[in-house]
Amino acid sequence: MATGGRVLHHLRRVLPDARNAVVIVGFAAEGTRARDLVDGARTLKMFGQYVPVRAEIANVPHFSAHADAGQIVDWLRGAPAPDTTYMVHGEPGAAGAVRDRIDQELG
Repeated sequence: MATGGRVLHHLRRVLPDARNAVVIVGFAAEGTRARDLVDGARTLKMFGQYVPVRAEIANVPHFSAHADAGQIVDWLRGAPAPDTTYMVHGEPGAAGAVRDRIDQELG
């Protein structure tokens, strides 16, 4: 989601040039640079500097390496029952919906 690592160096180099394109693949959570790009940010702050966004930004949100709610429930169904399950990733509304589904289907 462009919050750290090598991708920041790549973005700093390619974003200012209108001849480039950046493809955001998968889910981009609120509060991340990837989401800012998807939402049309014209500048991004990286390494203490503001980097202009002139590159074309393409959003492909349906590719993801994360499990969906059904896969999470199926995985939990096959595992020894935990005393507590914590939802630590995802948007609050979606995490709450998965929590409710786990509670309803698995108790």
